[in-house]
Amino acid sequence: MHRLSLLLLTAMLLAACGLPAATPPTPAETPTSAATPTNTRPPTPTRDPRLPTLPPRITPGPTATPFPLAAGWWEGAVCYEIFVRSFYDSDGDGIGDLNGIIAKLDYLNDGNPTTTTDLGINCIWLMPVAEAASYHGYDTIDYYTVEKDYGTNDDFKRLVAEANKRGIKIIIDLVLNHTSTQHPWFQEALRDPNSPYRDWYLWSAIDPGYRGPFGNNVVWHKSPVRDEYYYGVFWGGMPDLNFRNPAVTAEAYKIARFWVEEMGVAGFRLDAIKHLIEYYTLQEDTAETFEWLREFRRFLERELPGTFTVGEVFNGNPRTLASYYPDQLDYYFEFEVAKQIVGAANTGLARLLMQAAQDAYTKLPYQRWAPFLTNHDQNRVMSVLGNDFTKAKLAALALLTMPGLPFIYYGEEIGMLGVKPDERIRTPMQWTKEEFGGFTSGFPWQMPQLDYPSKNVMLQDENPDSLLNAYRQLIHLHINTPALATGDFIPLQAKGDDIAAYIRRSGDDIVIVIINFDALSTEPFTLSLSGSDLPDGTYQLVSLYGTPPAPPAPLTISNGAIVEYQPFTEIPAQTGYILKVER
Repeated sequence: MHRLSLLLLTAMLLAACGLPAATPPTPAETPTSAATPTNTRPPTPTRDPRLPTLPPRITPGPTATPFPLAAGWWEGAVCYEIFVRSFYDSDGDGIGDLNGIIAKLDYLNDGNPTTTTDLGINCIWLMPVAEAASYHGYDTIDYYTVEKDYGTNDDFKRLVAEANKRGIKIIIDLVLNHTSTQHPWFQEALRDPNSPYRDWYLWSAIDPGYRGPFGNNVVWHKSPVRDEYYYGVFWGGMPDLNFRNPAVTAEAYKIARFWVEEMGVAGFRLDAIKHLIEYYTLQEDTAETFEWLREFRRFLERELPGTFTVGEVFNGNPRTLASYYPDQLDYYFEFEVAKQIVGAANTGLARLLMQAAQDAYTKLPYQRWAPFLTNHDQNRVMSVLGNDFTKAKLAALALLTMPGLPFIYYGEEIGMLGVKPDERIRTPMQWTKEEFGGFTSGFPWQMPQLDYPSKNVMLQDENPDSLLNAYRQLIHLHINTPALATGDFIPLQAKGDDIAAYIRRSGDDIVIVIINFDALSTEPFTLSLSGSDLPDGTYQLVSLYGTPPAPPAPLTISNGAIVEYQPFTEIPAQTGYILKVER
């Protein structure tokens, strides 16, 4: 019996029993198999109305043509990162302060370009200085008031004035992605759903259920006041601001204006910028974030011209940073070069460093990137290098001869140790061999590293071969040698050994950098360059840094090429040189 006849008979029996009959399908609707028909789609699930409304997406604008920055103090600068709480305590309460930095400015730069007994830096990056809930300062409570542990707004202005006398520019951490839960904005938004600050943060009636970008971290946090959730990508104590709200952006502009016009800063290090604007589960590197940064740059150019910006895109490299150029911030930290400098010093192998440096130089526009070794979020470089001063000197040599704007973490210049947790990579600066490293006359907020009696500024100052004096020499060379400050980067091909060798050139100012990271001396090696715009001729090489095993042989450049040049027969183990090329 046909299937249709059976269905009709079933319907007649159901009708006789007083039961409703199902309408039989027409032949066109009858499935031919158990498989889902190819001409239908599964229904779109209905979005739970208790979830946040999905905002509209933007259409990215055309990509701007890469451009160099206008001339400014950042050309050839060397920046020094300071955690104020740990640098120097001026009043004996165990906490570093702004007056403590003022007291130590001559150590950083005495303002006399003819002396070399200072470190020589000309830029200071201060980790957060605004009033905050935690010791680290990244959970802001008041954007317009200096952290009371550090001093007052007047103290800050005095620091800027004293730094300017010495040719030092001050930039500060600008933490815009989030505030503290203790910030009055959040407290009002938390307790009053009708508050004008409610839309300054992100809320959901239920937990949206997705996790964050840091290894499945929780990003939606239960409100302590009512049955709802708020968004904070880092942790529950730091709720994210909602930069889709024009009022929040206007406040960010007001904060920037205050610190530049009222407090005198030269610029900002912008924290966690890749998380500024989210789109549901997409929580970093959104088109909306890029557009916000473009608008922020336009605001600075229009209202606060000359304000410098450097952005933190954690683990930034040429691939992940590409979308942030060229018309957003000025510079970005380049994490891959940092990783490979430390890796070369540790392993003795230079190939990955040379590759990373070349990639950054060619793919990131006009050297608008900032190399470093490690920072306040990472184990200190001296710990990574096994407390080896020779390796630390090689890392410093590479850092301060690379393209870009180098940053140095406080204490790096004396080889301070530090392994996480974070408090232990931000320990007090080791000034002397006296109690607590000369950091405070009281009891320090955090104990210094145990090696402070033998590793401190006082002892290294007296030793001409110390790491501190190597940093002093390299920083002064970087700033005062145009080739190192802003020059082109031209890799050399080394034959015979895995060494780092490259030319830095600015006009007629030319230097060659050669570094043997290996624990063994090189065998005979040569350096070659297939072609360049270097002027032809025969040149003499004069050492600016390091003592070569023999006077370097003359260098011949023909048609822009260098053919198997051997400056000397070998390079001793873990040794490097900066050689000036002269007619």
